[in-house]
Amino acid sequence: MNQDAKALRVVIVDDEAPARQRLHDLLDECAGEPAVVVAGDAANGRDALELLARELADVVLLDIRMPEMDGIEVAQHLQQLDKPPAVVFTTAYDDYAIRAFELHAVDYLLKPIRLERLKEALARSRSAPPRAETLRELARAPRTHLSAQERGRIHLIPVAEVIYLKAELKYVSVRTAAREYLIEESLTRLEQEFGERFARVHRNCLVARAAVRGFERVEEAGEAHWEVVLDGIDERIAVSRRQQQVVREFSR
Repeated sequence: MNQDAKALRVVIVDDEAPARQRLHDLLDECAGEPAVVVAGDAANGRDALELLARELADVVLLDIRMPEMDGIEVAQHLQQLDKPPAVVFTTAYDDYAIRAFELHAVDYLLKPIRLERLKEALARSRSAPPRAETLRELARAPRTHLSAQERGRIHLIPVAEVIYLKAELKYVSVRTAAREYLIEESLTRLEQEFGERFARVHRNCLVARAAVRGFERVEEAGEAHWEVVLDGIDERIAVSRRQQQVVREFSR
């Protein structure tokens, strides 16, 4: 087995080029067992997820504050991978982040990063990645994207494009105007996270408030019920009797 096969493979994610270069330089100085190899770097969350879907990594040095998608959200999406890497967050001085990370025993590096502290973090990095529940508690805002694993890759779904979320056995079906995805998440937790954006119309379905065009009363087998008319798709979603107050809510 060659040396690279035994090496700790590290990916750097930071939106600032000088910060990425400093980590490259520090990792070059991290001599020891195991050896360290930089498997790649990325300047934003989307590029990081694409990189990590094709490159094996043991550890991700992940900046928290990045535009469009912060590091906490990137770590949440990384859990879709069959073998998620360990995560070490990097942050400038931030009282909230530091208190939260220490409370949840999540590893972090405070910028400017020092060599000895980086070595300590890498030495501990064989531990498991942060749990989904821990990452949800660390997040200060709802995610901007949902993620589905397809053929070994992470497919990002902008939450703003989602028309409805429907529970299907152990999966949730995510419908956009373009297509449908399956994700392994709880509809109840999605409602807790995105409650302002979605309305429950059935025990197994949430619809995007912005996509609701109106409601239509339909009679079948002598019984009448409401259906939601949605922008972007022809499909109608039935409103359950328990959720009929949603019709009144949108009619105000």
